[in-house]
Order: sequence, then C-alpha cells, then structure tokens
Amino acid sequence: MIIDPGMDSKAVVTSVLAQHHLTPVAVLATHGHIDHIGDAARLADAHSIPVWIHSEDRLLLSRPASGLRPDGVVWLTLHLIHKLSEPAKVELLDDQETLDLAGLHIGVVHAPGHTLGSVLFTVSDDDQTTTLAFTGDVLFAGSVGRTDLPVSDRAAMRSTLSGPVLSLPDQARILPGHGRTSTMADERATNPYLQERYLRKLG
Repeated sequence: MIIDPGMDSKAVVTSVLAQHHLTPVAVLATHGHIDHIGDAARLADAHSIPVWIHSEDRLLLSRPASGLRPDGVVWLTLHLIHKLSEPAKVELLDDQETLDLAGLHIGVVHAPGHTLGSVLFTVSDDDQTTTLAFTGDVLFAGSVGRTDLPVSDRAAMRSTLSGPVLSLPDQARILPGHGRTSTMADERATNPYLQERYLRKLG
C-alpha cells in the first residue's frame, strides 16, 4: 500500500517499488490535503489501483485549494508542477471498516478535526491489538494537526483526541504524516495536547 503520496513523490515511490520488487494494491489517504494526496492520482492510475479516501475529503482530490487558507492557495499556485486530476478509481472509506489489502487487515477510524475526513489507519496483531497507527496530521510526536484551516473543526479535533486517539493502546507505534515516529505510551505521557487540561480548554 502507498500511504499519503504528496506532491512530486511519484518518482521516489516508483523507485522504491522497483528496488524492492513491490506491486502496490492501493493508495490510502489519511486525509485530502495536497501534501498527502498530490501524487495520489498519478500513482494510482499508473498501477490501475484505487485511491481510498473518506467521503468528507473526496472533493480535495481534485480541488485542493478548497482546503487551504489564502496564503496556502498562493503557495500551491506557485509550486504545483502538474495539474491535479481525478483518479480513475476512487473508493470511499467508512468509519470502523476493515480493509483487507496485501495480506493485512487495515482498520479505518474516522478522526475528524484537522480535516472533516481525516482517518487513522491501524494494523493489529493476531490478538486484535493495534500495533501500528498511521495518524496522518491528526497526531504527531509531541503535537497535533492544525485546526485553523477551512476544512478543520476544533471541536471535532477535541472529540477525536479524547476518543479514538486516546483509545489507542500504549504499545501502538505511531507513524505520523510529518516528523518522527513515536509510541502511544510516549504521547499519552508527554504530548501536551493529550492532557486533560488541554482537552478541557478545547471544549
């Protein structure tokens, strides 16, 4: 699976696939911001595979500017090399569904806040305990995603942090959309945005 291929990532991803003799079966989007789906259509169409994205972020596949502030739209205009197009195949994600892909069972958890259609992708062991969580821009090591963008919702982020995020088990390794990896145990103990004092302020 190719997760969150941002702008101009196609060449690097293609090289890695060839180096390791891998055949992708899907492109998964934790959300629809351009730095996570910029090359989703190009990679998906090159391999005749679908892009999986939540319905709330579906529009961002072809209209990324609708998820940005005015300064972001200017940046996008200056830096977008190729015109974005709709993927030939799009599949919509549902909360709490399981995707059976490449021999793995991928859990989908709707996690709105950073965008309305943000999701967490989880991988569990044989005991159904989550061992990996791809958190996109919902949860970073020591921080969380922005909620001041046009498609963000601060109250929804509070619910996501206090619900789905804090429900992840301590042993789960966190693979965020930016920055270093972490564990849920470390984030629960040290991330200031997961502390009760901060979560109360968001309400």
